[in-house]
Amino acid sequence: MNVGVAYADKFKQVWLKLEVPDGSTIRQAIEHSGMLRQFPEINLDKQKVGVFGKPTKLDSPVTEGARIEIYRPITADPELVERRDT
Repeated sequence: MNVGVAYADKFKQVWLKLEVPDGSTIRQAIEHSGMLRQFPEINLDKQKVGVFGKPTKLDSPVTEGARIEIYRPITADPELVERRDT
């Protein structure tokens, strides 16, 4: 089945389209994508993941056409950061 895996660090965004075996889990799809080799800072035991912006668990099954997203941890408290003038 065809899925996408997306991740962005502070320098670049990557969205890979790939084919995974039917019955694959979110974790298996991420591992199959090579994203963990490309971004060694990703720690799936600590970082959250989602599908189309909805948080999900690593052992959830993947569905056809899913966009799996690996979220970076929040490093600043949004309530304490000054707003930027735009």
